[in-house]
Amino acid sequence: MTSADLLIDAFGRVQEHVHAAVSGLTRDELAARLDPGANSIAWLIWHLTRVQDDHIADVADIEQVWTAAGWAERFGLPFDDTATGYGDSPDEVAQLGAASADLLLGYYDAVHAQTIEYVSGLTDADLPRVVDTQWDPPVTLGVRLISVVDDDIQHAGQAAFIRGVLLRRR
Repeated sequence: MTSADLLIDAFGRVQEHVHAAVSGLTRDELAARLDPGANSIAWLIWHLTRVQDDHIADVADIEQVWTAAGWAERFGLPFDDTATGYGDSPDEVAQLGAASADLLLGYYDAVHAQTIEYVSGLTDADLPRVVDTQWDPPVTLGVRLISVVDDDIQHAGQAAFIRGVLLRRR
């Protein structure tokens, strides 16, 4: 098994978690917040997808799917196209509104496809490349990719928890 194989497997697991958290829910359920300061499933999935899109595009030196494939227009959010949701206030979280499962999963799957295309071509020799010097120590490609997987799995798990609460309330 190669490093690329491990990354493909890890991002594949994220995709499974994302689909499991979103599939079959209504727009109202996707937008539901357990309290006024909480994130919704829709926001969590949008945010993890935006971060993955942003980070993969940056390390691959390609345009984000968000803008390249017109997803920013489809979502129609009142945010700058560079927004990823990092540090959003409860009011900003609410602005995502009731995105549909098809919209959320369509964008996620497009980002996933671009991610898999990129990581499929990586070798062990690529992973030590420094991709961000703003940290001490500087961040390597390998660390950045694992960071994205870790962040994605945490947010997908949060979405799954909210889903469970909502389904018990039905």
